[in-house]
Amino acid sequence: MQKLTTFVLAATAAFAVSAQDFPSKPITVVVPFAAGGPTDTVARQLAESMRKHLGNATIVIDNAAGAGGTIGATKVARAAPDGHTVLVWHIGMAATAGLYRKLQYKPLEDFEYLGMINDVPMTLLGSPKLPANTYRDFENYIRANGGKLNLAHAGLGSASHICGLMWQYAVKLDKSMATIAYRGTAPAMNDLIAGTVDVMCDQTTNTTSQIEAGRVKAFAVTTAKPLSDHKLLKDYPSLQEMGLKNFNLTIWHGMYAPKGTPAAITQKLNDALQAALKDPEFIKKQQALGAIVVKDNRATPAGHKAFVANQIAQLKTVIDAAGQYAD
Repeated sequence: MQKLTTFVLAATAAFAVSAQDFPSKPITVVVPFAAGGPTDTVARQLAESMRKHLGNATIVIDNAAGAGGTIGATKVARAAPDGHTVLVWHIGMAATAGLYRKLQYKPLEDFEYLGMINDVPMTLLGSPKLPANTYRDFENYIRANGGKLNLAHAGLGSASHICGLMWQYAVKLDKSMATIAYRGTAPAMNDLIAGTVDVMCDQTTNTTSQIEAGRVKAFAVTTAKPLSDHKLLKDYPSLQEMGLKNFNLTIWHGMYAPKGTPAAITQKLNDALQAALKDPEFIKKQQALGAIVVKDNRATPAGHKAFVANQIAQLKTVIDAAGQYAD
C-alpha cells in the first residue's frame, strides 16, 4: 500500500510539473483547410495573440485539408492529449456529424472544448441577372421559379453549403432549386457573377468585396438582426425579420484539444484564448474580416460545448431533410 501511495504521489507531482511547465515544446494548431482561406486566417491571427499569453510560445499552423475538414479533426482527436496539438475549426464541427454517417471521431466525446472564437455573418446573394432587387421580390421570384433555378456552394460541408440548405429548409420551397457543388468558393462565386448559377449564400469574408463592386446582388444577412455596425451591409434586412422565424446562422470558429488533455493545461489554453478575445489588435483584425469576436458564454468550454450540441441537432434535421450526405 505504501509503494502504491508513493507511486500515486510521484505521478501527481510529475503531472503538476508538466502542467506548470506547459508549453514545453511548440504548439501545433491544426487547420482542416488549405492555407489562405478564412479559417486559416482566423487561426493565424488567433495564434499570434495567444502566444503572447503563453510565454511567447512557438505556435505553428498545420493545414491538414481534405474530406470536408474531417481529416484535420481526426488528426487532433488521435493526437497526444498534452495540449501541444489543438484544432481550430468552424461550424463544420457540428455539420459533419450529420453530413458523414461514418465519422472516425465523435464531435462531443473525442475533444476537450476550449471555447468559441468568433461569429462570421452570412449573406444571401443572387446573380446580377436576377430581376429581383429586394429580399421580398427575390423570395417571390424563387417561389415562382424554384424548379428552374440553381444554387451554388463551395462543396459538401462548406459554409455556403450549410447556409443554402438551412435557407431552403426555412423558406419551405415547393420546388427545390438544383444544387451545384464547386471545389471552393472562388469558382462558385465566379459563376454567380457570370450568371451561370442563380443563388449563393456565403460568409461576409468572401462576399463583401463582390457586393461592394456591384458584381452580385445581396438580399439579406443571416444573423438574427441586421448588421447595423457594418459599413456596407447595415441596410440589408435579416432573414429573421423577413419572416424566417428563429433563423440565425453564423459561421463560427472554435478551438479544441484531444480528449483527456489535463484540466490544468486546458485551463491555460482557455486563459490564453480569453486574453486573445479581449486583445484590441486581434479584435481589429477580425473586424477587418467581417467577423465578430465572441464575448458571451460560448467563449467558455462548457458554453461552447452546449452550443455545438444544439447546432449538431439543428443541422442534422436540415441535412436529413435534404438527404445530402458526404459519404
